[in-house]
Amino acid sequence: MRKTISGLILAAAMGLAPVAQADGLAGAYLAARSAGGSADFEVAAQYYTRALARDPSSLQLMEAAAHAQLALGEIGRAAPIARRLESAGPSSQIGNMVLISDAAKQERYSALSTRFEEGKGVGPLVDGLVWAWALLGQGDVSGAMAQFDTVAEEASLGGFARYHKALALGSVGDYEAALAIFEAAGDNGLNRTRRGVIAEIEMLSQLERGDDALALITAQFGPELDPELRALRDALQAGEVLRFDTIRNPKDGIAEVFYSVAAALRNEAGADYTLLYSRVTEHLRPSHTEGVLLSAGLLEDLELYDLAEETYGKIGKDNPSYHAAELGRADALRLGGKLEVAAEVLEALTKSHGDLPVVYVTLGDLRRQTKEYEAAVEAYDAALGLYGEERPNQWFVYYARAISYERLDIWDRAEADFRKALDLNPEHPQVLNYLGYSLVEKQIKLDEALSMIERAVATRPNSGYIVDSLGWVLFRLGRYEEAVPHMERAAELMPVDAIVNDHLGDVLWSVGRFREAEFQWKRALSFVDPEDTSGDIDPDRIRQKLDVGLDAVLEAEGADPLRPAD
Repeated sequence: MRKTISGLILAAAMGLAPVAQADGLAGAYLAARSAGGSADFEVAAQYYTRALARDPSSLQLMEAAAHAQLALGEIGRAAPIARRLESAGPSSQIGNMVLISDAAKQERYSALSTRFEEGKGVGPLVDGLVWAWALLGQGDVSGAMAQFDTVAEEASLGGFARYHKALALGSVGDYEAALAIFEAAGDNGLNRTRRGVIAEIEMLSQLERGDDALALITAQFGPELDPELRALRDALQAGEVLRFDTIRNPKDGIAEVFYSVAAALRNEAGADYTLLYSRVTEHLRPSHTEGVLLSAGLLEDLELYDLAEETYGKIGKDNPSYHAAELGRADALRLGGKLEVAAEVLEALTKSHGDLPVVYVTLGDLRRQTKEYEAAVEAYDAALGLYGEERPNQWFVYYARAISYERLDIWDRAEADFRKALDLNPEHPQVLNYLGYSLVEKQIKLDEALSMIERAVATRPNSGYIVDSLGWVLFRLGRYEEAVPHMERAAELMPVDAIVNDHLGDVLWSVGRFREAEFQWKRALSFVDPEDTSGDIDPDRIRQKLDVGLDAVLEAEGADPLRPAD
């Protein structure tokens, strides 16, 4: 269903036609196009504004400037441009989106209805649902419900229409009718998203069905709850009646339309396009936490880490999802290279939200990235100590702690954690590969290592790292001819990886293909990162192999000579 819906939404093209150069215009326009192409919306908005000042009648510049401002969430700045665009030329999807958002923000519902009657919309799904909410805003409840039903007649849009109809019924207090829609959808509807489940919980509580609401929390979210869900559960257990806050009014409903579309497009369309819908959600309902988090995540996808950090920062400390926003902000800081600031954010979270395992897991991952393995182990220990019961999804914590122990050369604990991760998540290719490869490097339990890596390759045949591990364990076992095709395949999958090319060189040398081996070692040297201090690749050793060959290097190291397996 999602592909069909995204196809409808993406039907309107957003490409910009070339603009004629004029004195003083070309530089600003080209700078704006360059910034827009790299999704640098701040710079694009700045330069498109300059270009518009020199050519105020250009439709292309108007649309591009409105697009950049919308992507920044600056709909107040985009609206005057969109109005000029609408009065000057043909319908624009970007301009319509801005003007619909502006009218909804001001709760001018009759103006919205007029727009849709005149065909000035965004697309079938958005227009149909927003029109229904606008009718509700005008007090026409029956007309609104009829409009939701009209949208639902389109099979690919039916789930969205029924979900929003249920929310609209809830907003006017008809919880029984709303729940009937949810129950009819079963486990396949949008009501099984987090927001949909919370809406259903609130409706059950309003009907004094607190036990059913509690059962729904457990069924959908399990025993390990985040602060927002924990607060709902605690209130229900205390006998309180929850307010229906998911949708409080038609403006909230319109915000939810744009959020629903953004969530559907998340993995179907480009982040820069999806961002437009989540920005409208923020504009109409600044307290829409999921909308803010979605915008911030999309900005991360676009590598706009400063903007992502700023967006995460919109969620205040009193918000139940503050921890999620801070975890996101720490990730944006990390990706932006501000590792110490990211660590400070996470350390602060251990004090304000120290009862959440995810906080310590994230801190451990950051410490592991910065090669502070002892601190990483401490963080993972804290996370594991917070879990109430052992669950399969904890495999990653044991796996991550195992890697930290392995880097600290505490192999007995590392191996125990790797095996514990496999107990919780049997046959996971990452764990099988890492444990198998480590056993190979330590020259122990090689037959078991081979079995593990073969199983990992069967699951992930196109993973260069895992295929490399298979070739390498065969090499270590002296099965040189068998190792060659796997190492060549790994080099095809990861052609610029220094370790893979180095391994391929060793394997080729072992079967007497000396010139090819030297070629691969030279390639490996060309791919070595001079700032890599992990110790996984030794450029001096590669140079020694190029000087005297692998046999002489092994002899100088006191290692076993190359010897084919019997």
